[in-house]
Amino acid sequence: MYRPLADEFRPTSLDDVVGQREILGENSMLRRIIESRQIPNMIFYGPSGTGKTTVASIIAEKTNRALRRLNATTAGIADIKAIIDEIDTFIAPEGVLLYLDEIQYFNKKQQQSLLEFIENGKITLIASTTENPYFYVFNAILSRSTIFEFKQVEAADTEKAVLRAIHFLEERDGVKIDAQEGVTMHIAQSCGGDVRKAINAIELLYNASKGAIGTVKLTMRDARQVSQKSSMRYDREGDAHFDILSALMKSMRGSDPDAALHYLARLLEAGDLVGACRRILCSASEDVGLAYPQAVPIVKACVDSALQLGLPEARLPLAEAVILLATAPKSNSAYMAINKAMADVQAGRVGSIPRELQNVHADSTEHKRMQNYKYPHDYPNHYVIQQYLPDELKGVKYYEYGDNKNEQAAKNYWDSIKGR
Repeated sequence: MYRPLADEFRPTSLDDVVGQREILGENSMLRRIIESRQIPNMIFYGPSGTGKTTVASIIAEKTNRALRRLNATTAGIADIKAIIDEIDTFIAPEGVLLYLDEIQYFNKKQQQSLLEFIENGKITLIASTTENPYFYVFNAILSRSTIFEFKQVEAADTEKAVLRAIHFLEERDGVKIDAQEGVTMHIAQSCGGDVRKAINAIELLYNASKGAIGTVKLTMRDARQVSQKSSMRYDREGDAHFDILSALMKSMRGSDPDAALHYLARLLEAGDLVGACRRILCSASEDVGLAYPQAVPIVKACVDSALQLGLPEARLPLAEAVILLATAPKSNSAYMAINKAMADVQAGRVGSIPRELQNVHADSTEHKRMQNYKYPHDYPNHYVIQQYLPDELKGVKYYEYGDNKNEQAAKNYWDSIKGR
């Protein structure tokens, strides 16, 4: 029966797990917990292929508890009940260690069915998820669990696993594997921090290259073919989608054009043209704003061009827009001002519109109700003192001039006219 290489030579000790130094390194918290053999309920959170299942298997080896595995994408209440029925029997006299993969796919009722047994310690839960557990895991489970975050594995660490996989294949099949220079690092870099994906790529290369008994050659040409776009971690409904969009906008706001171009490239490589355009348009008003108001029509023109062109040509006007926003002076004064105004409206602080500003049609019925509106253009400098806010909000300040050249020029202009 076929068994994937990534599963066949899965590490059996913590020292063989690549990456995750923060939680598995010498004297780290998770390592000390595992070595104590007093295992609490835990949630492993992180991308695919970063060692969550491997560490759970190692934990099971170090305890006397029966290990049961469920995948929440296919399991249901009946599967949970079957595990509960094993408790306190000769099958699981010391209780059950339940590894629940992709817990985010269990609904509230399914998660709640575990609570009683987690509470009394008869089930030790190790759940894994690729999504933020605070959004997807029921609070009662969270309060009884410790969360450990598994990070994307760096290329240098992934290459160690790739080299071990090659050595394993040589010993298992009695062959010599000759990897062309750069192949192992290329696979490590192109897998996007997913060790399982890197091992699968090596297995595919090996199976496609082996023939007669002797030396198996792994070429860079083949490596590039099996790793096409494999470094992309992207799910339009998952954390990766919003992380990249967030990173793009924060890089433009932080005036780093290189980082902004990097995240734009990742979005475009994944085909998310609309998501990129939306964030770029937003940044023009939110982050550059009145420091360089011309950015809005320029960026809008770039986005319109990109949507008309489509990919791959859309990358050109979008790159122009991203560089413009990243290198432009910044002001969030408009963003802050509208947020303050919205907060008052949402809190019910609205009041009656001053009579002077109401629609003029009301003046046609009763002369005594004349508006007495002062038309600013009839006065010097097109300005006249007049109340515009409702009485309840008289004197409220929402907008504060930014400290950039453009807004300070406007401030000086109006200060001189208004006699401040």
